[in-house]
Amino acid sequence: MTRLCTIAMLLTMIGGHALADPLPSWNEGETKSRLIDFVTAVTDPEGPDYVTPADRIATFDNDGTLWAEQPVYFQLIYAVDQVAKMGEADPSILATDALKAAAARDYKALLATGKEGLVEVLAASHANMPLATFQAEVADWLARERHPQTDMAYDTMLYQPMLELLSYLRDQGFKTYIVSGGGIQFMRVFAEEAYNIPPEQVIGSSITSTYEVVDGVPTIVKGGDVFFVDDKEGKPVAISHHIGKRPILAGGNSDGDFQMLEWTTAGDGPRLGLLVHHTDGDHEWAYDREGHIGVLNRGLDEGPDRGWLIVDMKNDWGRIFPINPNWKRSR
Repeated sequence: MTRLCTIAMLLTMIGGHALADPLPSWNEGETKSRLIDFVTAVTDPEGPDYVTPADRIATFDNDGTLWAEQPVYFQLIYAVDQVAKMGEADPSILATDALKAAAARDYKALLATGKEGLVEVLAASHANMPLATFQAEVADWLARERHPQTDMAYDTMLYQPMLELLSYLRDQGFKTYIVSGGGIQFMRVFAEEAYNIPPEQVIGSSITSTYEVVDGVPTIVKGGDVFFVDDKEGKPVAISHHIGKRPILAGGNSDGDFQMLEWTTAGDGPRLGLLVHHTDGDHEWAYDREGHIGVLNRGLDEGPDRGWLIVDMKNDWGRIFPINPNWKRSR
């Protein structure tokens, strides 16, 4: 063995896996370097930016940040499927334009009914049932159904680079949370298996629930009224309520995440805000300033001046999904 090979082997062995690339699906460049430099700085006990493990809090939006969100939020697709099934069993429940549109799987007509119509569909498919029943139905749906364009299971349409980032942060003593506008009980069904984020670290929108004894069994029953909307200004409030600490890193993809990043990066000490910019129309979807979902205007306009990291999916990521990396969207 040559002296050069011996030195190379020793260097590789130093620190075990510490020298391995923690973000292999991220392309080399400024974005990847800034992420690694930030994590290195806050975990170096000898450095000026050291943050104790107890304060290494990282929060991430879910839809469009950790998994895909087109053509509409996956939770809405679930709700529409449930209403369609309910309508087949009892057509009399389809008493409004929103419910009729959902039963017909006419998303354009459903979105035209506005926020009230969407809430009505979500309530019809989510409410007035034991929580355990709801979560079992969500799990069954995720196991059975496939995305209409990719033919992938919904809970496999996860972003491989973000999975690596979550793992890297946890390896470096961070505690990772989901803070999403999606339903808290919906996300808790799959978050631990998908992201290794346990249910108690999932924060989301919620409807009212009650405690009841049903047939002698103590039961949590989902109601039908909105309890909390975890979006925009609601995200910092939810973080304060559930976590009790300001994160040092926050990631999102739309203007619905702006206030979470704004509050995170306004704190003292080292801070990082991250926005996933959907620019890869070949392997996912390209969208930002216009549309019905994932709109990103203020973040693009103000984010760079605030020091936020704008992640260009096409240029910064070497792949999108853990499987089917060569899938191309039909045009």
